[in-house]
Amino acid sequence: MYPDFCMDLSNFVFTYAFSQSYPKSISYNWLNICHRVCFRFEKAIGMDIKICIVVAFLVAFLKILPYIYWSKSKMRFQDTVIFASIPHFVYSWRLEPTDPQPVGTKLDISLREKEKLIGYDLDNRLDPLGKNITVNKLVERYISTKTGAKNNTKNNYGFVKNLLKKQAFGNLKISKIKTSDAKLFLIKLQQEDKKGYSTIKTVRGVLRPAFQMAVDDDVLNKNPFGFELAGVVVNDSVTREAVTKDQMRKFLKFVHDDVVYCKYYEVVYILFHTGMRISEFCGLTLSDIDLEKKIINIDHQLQRSSKMEYIIESTKTNAGTRKLPMTDDVAQCFRAIIEDREPPEHERIIDGYGGFLFTDIKGYPEVAMHWEHRFKHMLNRYNEIYRVQMPKITPHVCRHTYCSNMAKARMNPKTL
Repeated sequence: MYPDFCMDLSNFVFTYAFSQSYPKSISYNWLNICHRVCFRFEKAIGMDIKICIVVAFLVAFLKILPYIYWSKSKMRFQDTVIFASIPHFVYSWRLEPTDPQPVGTKLDISLREKEKLIGYDLDNRLDPLGKNITVNKLVERYISTKTGAKNNTKNNYGFVKNLLKKQAFGNLKISKIKTSDAKLFLIKLQQEDKKGYSTIKTVRGVLRPAFQMAVDDDVLNKNPFGFELAGVVVNDSVTREAVTKDQMRKFLKFVHDDVVYCKYYEVVYILFHTGMRISEFCGLTLSDIDLEKKIINIDHQLQRSSKMEYIIESTKTNAGTRKLPMTDDVAQCFRAIIEDREPPEHERIIDGYGGFLFTDIKGYPEVAMHWEHRFKHMLNRYNEIYRVQMPKITPHVCRHTYCSNMAKARMNPKTL
């Protein structure tokens, strides 16, 4: 009997307090209600039931506590929206658009205007709640769907996330962003933050599909990043250009004759005459090179993450997996590399692959960074000696040069 009585009494107190005091000062009327109800039940039931009354008031207080907090710190008018069978509350300080804004409150649209916007979203089968997430949350949600991304792609995602966290744009609600806001944000990155075109292209390459995901999820009507980048920011990136055959021959001769860099001649020659990506070359093992058939098997690449973890990944594209024929000169270079290779004391196995052509003093395979630094030092040394300067040469420029030479030799574009 006592538990039922407590629940009935608590429900009565809660209902009475809410109806009598809201939207007035609930905390003030609460004391009057307590005195009135206690006095009434004390006379009607007696002193021995006071424990039940105290418990009832405590339960009622716990029920009404959220409304006390809401009335003091939130907004005056409230409406309930049923979405996905779950009630959601909408608040505003004003009921009608013509109502005056209370002094000391944050400027906001009226409750009726919010209801109209929500009704528009529901009529268009849009999610009115999803619009409240920020750009940072949207990007995180989009990245979480990319479970099969490669290591370099993951690094780009992390770079964009960190950049957006430092920008005020990342804290904006996605419903507030228009196409002009998206354009101005990219312009700001270039003009004020001095970001390069490739960086802006990377940022837009994440934001555009992220907002498209919001459109596909019926959160937005239109993708604000659905515009061409060329008409918004200036493409100031430097194009990697292939070197001429004469420049290639001069650079190879310099490397061959130099007492310091001659040990890298075979690698430079191979990159110029095979067009391999440097990550593919670093991933080559002894079993990938068939000197008898003069075939190079390329079906993986070696990467090293920012956490200094070595990773074997598939080639960049499906077409990148190939059997690459080599000339006699290239075969001779590989033969020289294999003969000069000193087996490490402990052969490192990376994701099942071992026997890499080049290793460091700890036995770990060398990665792209090692060769990029060596190419930089070789180029600087060349330009210090000769008056006619050599243009920038990197492992990737070697690939461009190979493709350019093969195209001039009229190789089939599909084969190339």
